[in-house]
Amino acid sequence: MATHTTIFTVSALILLAGVTLSGLQDDKAPPPVLERTVPAAEPQPPPPPAPEAAPSATEQLLNPQSAGAVKSDDGKTSGDDGKSRDNSLQLKLPTQTNLPPPPPDPNEFRVKSDVQLVLLDIAVKDNEGGFVTGLKRENFHVYDNKIEQPIRVFAAQDAPVTVGLVVDNSGSVRPKKPEIVTAALTFVTQSNPQDEVFIVNFNDRVRMGLPQDVPFSADRNLLRQALLTNPAQGRTALYDGLKTALNHLEGGRLDKKTLVLISDGGDNASDMSRDQIMRMAEQSLATIYTVGIFNPEDKDKNPGFLKSLARLTGGEYYEPQNTNHLVGVCEKIARDIRNRYTIGFAPGAPTGDGKPHQLKIAVGDGSNHKLEARTRTHYVPFADRARSAAR
Repeated sequence: MATHTTIFTVSALILLAGVTLSGLQDDKAPPPVLERTVPAAEPQPPPPPAPEAAPSATEQLLNPQSAGAVKSDDGKTSGDDGKSRDNSLQLKLPTQTNLPPPPPDPNEFRVKSDVQLVLLDIAVKDNEGGFVTGLKRENFHVYDNKIEQPIRVFAAQDAPVTVGLVVDNSGSVRPKKPEIVTAALTFVTQSNPQDEVFIVNFNDRVRMGLPQDVPFSADRNLLRQALLTNPAQGRTALYDGLKTALNHLEGGRLDKKTLVLISDGGDNASDMSRDQIMRMAEQSLATIYTVGIFNPEDKDKNPGFLKSLARLTGGEYYEPQNTNHLVGVCEKIARDIRNRYTIGFAPGAPTGDGKPHQLKIAVGDGSNHKLEARTRTHYVPFADRARSAAR
């Protein structure tokens, strides 16, 4: 309905403009004859010709070139090209113009379905670790508990994601804090500019980095402040930080969800246990990348947890040799996210036992080249997930 109203309004404006122009151009039409007698008067000299009427607001919209002239002090006008024109007409631009909103982006990735779908984020690489692009729906096969499922949704595009940076701010990472902030900001710069980004800082406590009234942002300066608000000190509540991030992730409007965790993997201050947070990650369908930063003398470091979390959710684990490599790692993660495929399928009937379903993705391009598809290894069906949450 809004589209028809807008077209009618513009058409009405054009029609009015046409009537106005017809009245101005019809100089030869005879004036109306008034049926009354007036006393004779001495002949008067003819009036000077009327100046040309200024274009209406509608004409200016339809012919932008006429709106580009600006009057100078000597009565001449100059256009956008800077050349003076011997013209005393001064154009008045409309102070406000109500134009229809732009149409929705047809390339924006959105999933609408009448049935519940399992959406998988899939990275495909060749033997040398390079991204494989250009694959079609028929190149993929999805197996849910070893039973092939028809693919309901397929997308191969750089779609924006809701992504959270979960950053360790415990005392053990204090010497690395500047490099961590630089790497995290590099990730933001290299990501899709339409991404929804948020920051979770954790040490003894878990804190959201952005202001309370700003749940997500793509503003680099604002995100930089969010990374610097929490000083590096105290112990490590890693599992609680992940719990906060996974819950906040669900509030994003985008279908694809991702977390990037930068930590040593150790935890000595959380209320959540490792098993609880692994179960929560399994139920979320979020893709989680993990980056291990370690001190040799740190007894709480746990690279095994970081590896398991990334493998379970279809992300990837990185262990840079030193902090100077952090920037390169975050650039690589940003590229990985932007080169992933999205596949959706309708899960089979839930078993009711709450057990996760095993997933397998087979991919081939019709050649003898071996391709590797990386996605999450398990998922929990929606009905079983609801029962688990109710308990």
